[in-house]
Amino acid sequence: MKLNPGQNEAVNFISGPCLVLAGAGSGKTRVITNKIAHLVRNCDMPARYIAAVTFTNKAAREMKERVGQTLGKKEARGLKVSTFHTLGLNIIKSEVKALGIKPGFSLFDDKDSMSLLKDLTEVELDGDKELLSVLQSRISNWKNDLILPEHLKGQSLSASDAEFAEFYQRYHNHLRAYNALDFDDLICLPTLLLKANEAVRQKWQTRIRYLLVDEYQDTNTSQYELVRLLVGERARFTVVGDDDQSIYSWRGARPQNLVLLQKDFPRLKVIKLEQNYRSSERILHCANILIQNNPHVFEKRLFSELGYGDPLQVIVAKNEEHEAERVVAELMAHKFMQGTSFKDYAILYRGNFQSRVFEKVLMSNRIPYKISGGMSFFGRTEVKDIMAYLRLLVNQDDDNALLRVINTPSRGIGRVSLEKLGNLANQNQTTMFEAAFDPHLQDVLSGKALVSVEQFSRWIVELSDRAVRGDGIATIREMIKAMGYEEWLYETSTSPKAAEMAMANISTLFGWISDMLEGNELDPPMTLQEVVNRLILRDMMERGEDEDEADQVQLMTLHASKGLEFPYVFMVGMEEGLLPHQSSIDEDNIDEERRLAYVGITRAQKTLFMTLAKERRQYGEVINPEPSRFIDELPQDDLVRQHQKSKISAEDRQKKSQMGIANLRNMMNKS
Repeated sequence: MKLNPGQNEAVNFISGPCLVLAGAGSGKTRVITNKIAHLVRNCDMPARYIAAVTFTNKAAREMKERVGQTLGKKEARGLKVSTFHTLGLNIIKSEVKALGIKPGFSLFDDKDSMSLLKDLTEVELDGDKELLSVLQSRISNWKNDLILPEHLKGQSLSASDAEFAEFYQRYHNHLRAYNALDFDDLICLPTLLLKANEAVRQKWQTRIRYLLVDEYQDTNTSQYELVRLLVGERARFTVVGDDDQSIYSWRGARPQNLVLLQKDFPRLKVIKLEQNYRSSERILHCANILIQNNPHVFEKRLFSELGYGDPLQVIVAKNEEHEAERVVAELMAHKFMQGTSFKDYAILYRGNFQSRVFEKVLMSNRIPYKISGGMSFFGRTEVKDIMAYLRLLVNQDDDNALLRVINTPSRGIGRVSLEKLGNLANQNQTTMFEAAFDPHLQDVLSGKALVSVEQFSRWIVELSDRAVRGDGIATIREMIKAMGYEEWLYETSTSPKAAEMAMANISTLFGWISDMLEGNELDPPMTLQEVVNRLILRDMMERGEDEDEADQVQLMTLHASKGLEFPYVFMVGMEEGLLPHQSSIDEDNIDEERRLAYVGITRAQKTLFMTLAKERRQYGEVINPEPSRFIDELPQDDLVRQHQKSKISAEDRQKKSQMGIANLRNMMNKS
């Protein structure tokens, strides 16, 4: 497919900083992949000097595949396509000396961080989940704004922030003692290092001579700063983004970063991609009219050459049960008439809680469905357990991993014994693992607990030694067998079936680890340390990502739908308090909710249905919500409200009946 004029201009402009404002469905990935090919083939830039950065592993994989198809293996050799966090991890691994950390560091995911914060604030917060969650997000925001604990000293802070700053310092000290990094460190540390160390900065600017960034509107402060430091004075970069699709401010994303670019790079070239290859003209017209209610620095209007298309359907239901029944009935009738597949339909909602009633009706009608963003593979208890063992094999300083598995399966080491071991470690300023080898251990532990701690720590040292020196795969297999995990699962699981499923998950994990340790044509063999870090990062990045192509109706939140497209979309719960969400109404942040509605509308290719309920149960009481203001902001001539449906003409009725008979015949033939 030939590039359109806007895409062509974006691909060929390489002499300075470039911002590509890419509307929904405007072919931005094509621009990035074609630009990489253009740089390598026509501008004499070896692929090893080019880096492309995106936000999810899935997007990075797709981009890598597409570049590979365009360039071929030889020309694409050395090209860096990764997420922001993987790029940060690579810089850290390369600069451990300059950062003053030991090479074999561990990665803490959000659950590890939460568990550490809970331990460190036991006295003050007493395990209060809500306060701990606020603390975790406060620390994350500080790191995203490049603020370390020492920067907060001497600042005038509110009483709660002053206490949180103290907890942040404790958390920071413990991470360093464990030789561990959390998710936010992967951006914060390399950014602060590049800022402070000119030699390291120049080294990376030489390594990355052209940088491309996808989904730029989702960058936070530290990511923006990292990009700025990597491109330096030469400013050879292309960032692709859409201010109208910035829906992650709650994660620290700053759509202002698009505007900031013009200030930091006065020579910035702005190119707009306005032709949409996904949706009908009517869907885009409605999306354009809606989003015009938001303030804009960059004006753009999406257009399509795919025809005007069907009106948007607005369905009003009595309550949420009736809403789900109406959606499923509409979906089944539409599928029967059009001869489509279940996977052509998506049901999008503002909050996960809305999915339950749809699941119930879909199940009772035996309609296959898939919920995106369910429990991640790595979130399962048995996978977390085995991962903790592996973390301990590669880094015995990882106290969190030790605490998780030292008594899993049960070895007779209770909480009191662990507390004594922890106190001994704190006294000697060592890790808990080192404390297990302390000659004074017998002064604090006795009996079965003492023998078990000594046996466990010796066993881990032997396993670790064997895994590093020899056959990592055989060592891990032996470890799972020797600890009696399967037997323990059958004793403690709710049913034999549950134990069986848990073992199947461990088997899957073992398969992945074996593949990574052995390597293949494309990926060289990894060390166990590299495998463990890669899997922790994959867990953090891929929660909710799935490659399943089965024929199922897709259920997901509006946030999760970004970047996806479906022929037929149901946007449900179009009510004040749901979309826009009540908290956004209270905080006067309607603009972001409007962008979320815009993202939902532009997921639809052919037909869009919007539904709302006249009454809805909320926290045990029945409320009568108002229809969403966003429905009123749409061009009313393009909507068909359910009670306004015109009578079907005899000709249309005959056509519908013929289509129905044809589809019925088709189904009979298939069976």
